[in-house]
Amino acid sequence: MRLRHTVVTLLSVLLVTSCANLSSPSAGFATLFDAGSNLLGWTKFGDSNWRIQDGAIQADFLPGKIAGHLISKKTYTDFQIYAEFWVDSETNSGIFIRCENPEKIGADTCYEVNIWDTRPDPSYGTGAIVDTVKVTPPYPKVGGKWSVMEIAAKGPQMVVKIDGVVTASGSDSKHSKGNITLQHGGGTVKFRKILIKEL
Repeated sequence: MRLRHTVVTLLSVLLVTSCANLSSPSAGFATLFDAGSNLLGWTKFGDSNWRIQDGAIQADFLPGKIAGHLISKKTYTDFQIYAEFWVDSETNSGIFIRCENPEKIGADTCYEVNIWDTRPDPSYGTGAIVDTVKVTPPYPKVGGKWSVMEIAAKGPQMVVKIDGVVTASGSDSKHSKGNITLQHGGGTVKFRKILIKEL
């Protein structure tokens, strides 16, 4: 137990120090999206109307349509992610990592790092890893403003931060490698910068 706590603590320190100032990415970070004009590197899945608008990736609620994802064409094992995002107060979104099957995306085939302020069970709301690591209260609220999500995954150890605060930190070994996806499950979501560093 002490060893696990030490590993998680070290991973938290790594996340803090390496992602402290990513407006100018440090060495080793690659750009998945940065105020771009296209969605190269991503594959659409589902009915969400993903598009580029005002330099950001955006999707909106569409009545009668099935929610969707943007799926990275590349798979990743160990990494750090930095993502700037905007959602409204009712948005159901998130970043899914290590998705084993890009044709079947869910909390049972990926790790779902949630963005959902109004989730009925807030312990797995914004900042949590759904069904894996509960969010640490007080529960973060990100609706109506630009926020930053940082995710570090190294082996079974995972740490999530929202706006510089650790919201979830834990260990799980169900999924070791896979795609990254951006989720649109309702409301409006925008991503204006997404960076990744493979570890």
